Amino acid sequence: MTASSSAGPTIRIGDVTVQRVDELVLPTSVRWLLPDATREETAPCSEWLQPHFQNADGFLLQSIHTFVVKTPTAVMLVDTGVGNGKERTGGIPQFHHLDTPYLERLAALGVTPEAVDLVLCTHIHGDHCGWNARLDGDRWVPTFPRARHLFARPEYEYWTSVAPEQPATAQLLADSIRPVVDAGLATFVAVDHVVSPEVRLVPMHGHTPGHVCIEIESRGVRAVITGDVMHSPIQCAFPDLASGLDRDKAAGAAGRRAFLARYADTGTLVLGSHFGAPSAGRITKDGDAWRFDAALDVIEG
Repeated sequence: MTASSSAGPTIRIGDVTVQRVDELVLPTSVRWLLPDATREETAPCSEWLQPHFQNADGFLLQSIHTFVVKTPTAVMLVDTGVGNGKERTGGIPQFHHLDTPYLERLAALGVTPEAVDLVLCTHIHGDHCGWNARLDGDRWVPTFPRARHLFARPEYEYWTSVAPEQPATAQLLADSIRPVVDAGLATFVAVDHVVSPEVRLVPMHGHTPGHVCIEIESRGVRAVITGDVMHSPIQCAFPDLASGLDRDKAAGAAGRRAFLARYADTGTLVLGSHFGAPSAGRITKDGDAWRFDAALDVIEG
């Protein structure tokens, strides 16, 4: 796992622009993501995964990043990564006390913390809401002091209900969610909430109970930000294979199938929340499953 040093190029969706700001780049093995996969059945996917989403050694190219969405009226951040200085002793050890120049990368796009109008979290996991708060001395304070932070209400209610029995969840809420709630910056919305004329939430539960995707549409062009419906494009080909990253494996598979059925062969631009650069592509039916092809035609700069 290595830190990335640059922000992604611009993707234009009608009157909306999207840019990717990387926090971490994560080469991972197929078996780490899909423990039940075999080399023989996944090998043919290399034809369309490489070179953008898989390297020559067979490792999946994934990342943790924020999408900066600029509409004609607002600057939005979709998911805010891991964050610096967080206590993350379980799961992925590199998350523990992370230290990256994330805010400097945002600034390189002309986005200061004060310039952010909205923060949208697809779900409440440690690599999707960490930069909601930063350390100020010994206190966690909102990183984006004037932004409204939108959370799907069922997602928030689930994690707050289980936190007393889950120390890691309690830690996440304490250092990344409660600071914005206590500051009066949080808004709890329905899973199909319309954020703006161009942006809306789409319920795609399974990975977590209130997980949502973010749909963007402007001037007849549609895009969707996946959240964790999928962690790699290879899951288009194997939507039913269990991922160790889903809370409920059967529900996770159902969520993937719903996503694929909704967006495949529609021309919708799919922006993967953990897909390596360029992160953008389109899904097409491929036999009994699907495939994902990078959409280099939408990249500016």
